[in-house]
Amino acid sequence: MDTDDILNPAVGAAVAITAAVLSPPVRRVVRRGAVYGLAGVLIAGDAISSFAQGVARGAREAAQPDGREAQQAGTAAEQAGGAA
Repeated sequence: MDTDDILNPAVGAAVAITAAVLSPPVRRVVRRGAVYGLAGVLIAGDAISSFAQGVARGAREAAQPDGREAQQAGTAAEQAGGAA
C-alpha cells in the first residue's frame, strides 16, 4: 500500500467503517437499533391491521343492519302510529 493510497478519502472511509463495524460497542448499538426498529415496525403493522379490520367491520355492519336495529325501527314506527 502506497502513501498516496492511505491519504485517499475512499480508503480512509473504508478503514473507518471497518473499524466501526468491528467495534463491539458499535455492533451492540446497531443490533439494539435493529431490534427496536423491527419491534416498532411490527407494532405499527399491528395497529394498522387493527384499524383496517375495524373499518371493514364497520362497513359490513353499516351495509347489513342486524335484526335489533330493524326491530327498534319497527317499534318506533308502531309507537308513533299508536300515539297519533
